[in-house]
Amino acid sequence: MKVMQNVHKIKQDMCDIGRRIYNRQFAAANDGNITVRISDNEVLCTPTLQCKGFLKPEDIATIDMTGKQIAGRKKRSSEALLHLEIYKQREDIKSVVHCHPPHATAFAIAREPIPQCILPEVEVFLGDVPITKYETPGGQAFADTIIPFVEKTNVMILANHGTVSYGETVEQAYWWTEILDSYCRMLMLAKQLGNVEFLSQKKSQELLDLKDTWGYKDPRNTKEFEDCDICANDIFRNSWKESGVQRRAFDAPPSMPAEAAPAPTAGGAKIDEEQLVKLITDEVLRQMNA
Repeated sequence: MKVMQNVHKIKQDMCDIGRRIYNRQFAAANDGNITVRISDNEVLCTPTLQCKGFLKPEDIATIDMTGKQIAGRKKRSSEALLHLEIYKQREDIKSVVHCHPPHATAFAIAREPIPQCILPEVEVFLGDVPITKYETPGGQAFADTIIPFVEKTNVMILANHGTVSYGETVEQAYWWTEILDSYCRMLMLAKQLGNVEFLSQKKSQELLDLKDTWGYKDPRNTKEFEDCDICANDIFRNSWKESGVQRRAFDAPPSMPAEAAPAPTAGGAKIDEEQLVKLITDEVLRQMNA
């Protein structure tokens, strides 16, 4: 990886995202952290114990890929290892944003899976959003909780903690969190109205096809998950037990039946289930008496 140009401009961008996070109430007081990878072994990192709404470029620290601070007048974030693990797992990622958006974090606290196949923009930009298992923030065990999911998504909910999202720029990394929190708020409002209506399997597949055309990857459009129910959170369902995730507030989407098969016939005439059972029984008895 080549050193990224204009490090000062990148620091300004990080400060701008910090203000947006604070102004959207995604990070209270000193919450949240932002990083940008600028070379193979250098990462810009926001400082610990400082409000993200009032950062200045000179506040941004530089750390190496082990987490050691190599430049900066203020101590780096205590949760930097989470960011570094994402960079290690995804070479395409250049920026990571972690914060506590209230609506998405409510799902983290409830450990409620994010329903799919409801809002087109969410299907295209986010897809299935996993919830990690809980670990005490700050250490390597906490950082490792992202490993089962990091290749299949660009945003995660951290159990009882918040969210982490990542992308090719600091703004893109932030976008996924903003989209997710907005969606979670809409879900809560719709639930108060008393109904959440799902898109059909066919219409949801049309969105996945558009997503593929636009260059956004989605596991549901790969061979590994070609037989999955694309609306039923199938991508990360195997992690639910370990993470304590369970549907409580939002029901599963209605089953999406395949096209109805033609009814069985006898001599060209349609028969119902009772007739079919009788025919099979009669044939078994005939074979037994033969």
